[in-house]
Amino acid sequence: MFELQWPWIFVLLPLPLLVRWLSKAQTSASGAALRVPFFSQLRSLSGEQSAPVHSSNKFDLLLMLLLWIALLLASARPIWIGDAVAMPTKGRDLMLAVDISGSMSQEDMIIQDEALPRITVVKAVVNQFVQQRRGDKLGLILFGSQPYIQSPLTFDLDTVNTLMDEAQVGFAGKQTAIGDAIGFAIKRLRERPENSRVVVLLTDGADTASNLNPLEASKLAAAENIKIYTIGVGATEMRVPGIFGSNFGARTVNPSADLDEDTLQSIADTTGGAYYRARNPAELQAAYAAIAALEPIDQEQEMLRPERSLLHWPLLFAAGLWLLLALKRNLPELAPRKPAPNQNGGTL
Repeated sequence: MFELQWPWIFVLLPLPLLVRWLSKAQTSASGAALRVPFFSQLRSLSGEQSAPVHSSNKFDLLLMLLLWIALLLASARPIWIGDAVAMPTKGRDLMLAVDISGSMSQEDMIIQDEALPRITVVKAVVNQFVQQRRGDKLGLILFGSQPYIQSPLTFDLDTVNTLMDEAQVGFAGKQTAIGDAIGFAIKRLRERPENSRVVVLLTDGADTASNLNPLEASKLAAAENIKIYTIGVGATEMRVPGIFGSNFGARTVNPSADLDEDTLQSIADTTGGAYYRARNPAELQAAYAAIAALEPIDQEQEMLRPERSLLHWPLLFAAGLWLLLALKRNLPELAPRKPAPNQNGGTL
């Protein structure tokens, strides 16, 4: 279906006529602005013909009128509206809350005997999880000392993946605000259908910066019928080399000593979710795979009518008319002029 978004622009259609009327040449009382007795001789010397040009002027006016109409049509923003397309009718409103505090740079996730930072492995697994959620609306919350919405709920999963890839450790502060992140998720989900609200919260530590206690936040989430799945990430053992990288003075430490598993388990239990412990990349994948196995829930069907701009067509038409006018007015000047005859019958 063809539609003009700004049809009122056509009120300017008579503007050229108004300008022409206001800019008419002033005439004397006798009806002539200026008389030049030898004007016809000047025209003959310049090689111009004195034949009437009324038809040419009318053609020029027609071209300029069409050019003006084409420019107005382009300014009216013409679009083509396609048939209505039904958006996915099954899925959840799923908010991903990912910890990017300073400890997420800890290199304790082993892949092929190589220790990688936690955030690197989390990005890869989360992106794989996102691609499996076709039909869900996904949002992304990143949190450290404070949370922020990186992406609102959207069907555009590629954008969610891009924003996840661009996340950097420490951008939201070095501490961890689990309770405030849950509070942000509640604000984003409370207006959505009650039977489709899900939060997947991943962290590697304990709450150290929230204004809202995580357990209180979980109670608020339960009251809003929001289910929270929690994931605790980080290895339980890591060998720290000794002096100059040798075994002398080497020791084994627990890099996840700060992980508050009891709170994460309590958050999941309060909201009807589940808690997963991810000590390595395989367990992290298994945690997200288990969450991905949730059955889809019916949602209200959303309809989308795709729009395609037609702006380029009237602009191309206007450009063609302008080129035709330019050629018509300049070609006679480029053509060789015939020598004017002198008074003795010869040529000058």
